[in-house]
Amino acid sequence: MTDKPVALIVLAAGQGSRMQSDLPKVLHRLGGVPLVGHALAAGRTLEPQAVVVVAGHGAEAVRKAVTRLEPEARIALQEEQLGTAHAVSQAMPLLDGFDGRVIVLYGDTPFIGEETLSRLASHPADVVVLGFEAADPGRYGRLVTGPEGLERIVEYKDADEATRAIRLVNSGVLAADAALLREFLPRIGNQNAAGEYYLTDIPELARAASHRVEVVTCDEAETLGINTRAELARAEAVFQTRARARAMESGVTLIDPDTVWFALDTYVGRDAIIGQNVVFGPGVTIESGAEILPFCHLEGCHVSAGATVGPFARLRPGAELGGDVHVGNFVEIKNSVLDEGVKVGHLTYLGDAHVGEGTNIGAGTVTCNYDGVSKHRTEIGANAFIGSDTMLVAPVRVGARAMTGSGSVITQDVPDDALALGRARQVMKPGLAARLMQALRQKKGN
Repeated sequence: MTDKPVALIVLAAGQGSRMQSDLPKVLHRLGGVPLVGHALAAGRTLEPQAVVVVAGHGAEAVRKAVTRLEPEARIALQEEQLGTAHAVSQAMPLLDGFDGRVIVLYGDTPFIGEETLSRLASHPADVVVLGFEAADPGRYGRLVTGPEGLERIVEYKDADEATRAIRLVNSGVLAADAALLREFLPRIGNQNAAGEYYLTDIPELARAASHRVEVVTCDEAETLGINTRAELARAEAVFQTRARARAMESGVTLIDPDTVWFALDTYVGRDAIIGQNVVFGPGVTIESGAEILPFCHLEGCHVSAGATVGPFARLRPGAELGGDVHVGNFVEIKNSVLDEGVKVGHLTYLGDAHVGEGTNIGAGTVTCNYDGVSKHRTEIGANAFIGSDTMLVAPVRVGARAMTGSGSVITQDVPDDALALGRARQVMKPGLAARLMQALRQKKGN
């Protein structure tokens, strides 16, 4: 963290035609969230005073996604994609009054790390360019440095053989004081083959005006950009490998690491155990000592210490599991709170419910929470016993220590300590089964 105030500009206006998609490139998912979410999450570590995302192609979809990810972010519109400097120019009016360091990031570059961003934010130079030593410099712009810092950025097509031999290349990420950007952005021209306004002109203009311009370097892996589906798949593999390593380093047991899939914000506490083929969607917290058995899918949920989930369970958004709760196989929980010690062994759906501590939910129980128009809640008290195959037709309350008989359909509130039976009376027809079977056999024989 730097003492100088920080603002972020995230460029997210491109279509990404090589993705072969109607979806804006920055909305393709990596680690369970849109690509732009990774840049926003990394920048959040700097505690920025302001965040501006520049949208263009699919601007309304980008706005909605960014608002979910970063509610305080402002959206600037780049109606025509006329280059990176033009994009930053569209963002600057939303930073009126801001006096500090502006860091320009890219919504399709998800791996720039906290430490790298901190060095960009805190560097004393007026302009700082992020570079890296490329294994294969290819057609990257070369960073030519000297005793006084960055001398110039030379595009590949304009470089001579000596310059092309330089392995230090430009990532495109730049940090500069807001006042400097306001001064020099209007001076950038578009006299180039593409007719675009390039942010890479800022260092040259700044140096010509006797400002200090420097390079900060990072590992090449941090600068990985996403332009194709194949690159997105490779980035997912990189993300998952890193996430698994971080989990195990922090004291989490992964029974078969290669089969566990994390989201960007997954939190798993120390001494938790994660079985094979577990998938974490966004918004999951697993407390220390919990166990997630194989083949579970979790999203938007909280699992407390000592709880066990699965195998083959699904926790949907709003699921809150208290300590020592057991959720077994083929159980689905959605928008429901299960207090300490609740047992839901198998083949059950609990939606829009609150289950009190120590309650046992029998196999096949369903909270019938949707009437075709609205959702309704089910309340189950502490230490209740819900018999197998009970249908709880919400809104309904089952009291503390109450019981429901197996196969019941419960449509009215059940008082504390009461037994509720809501099923049809069993009717006996002696000998009828044998006569029916005989008739069926005769029919088949004919």
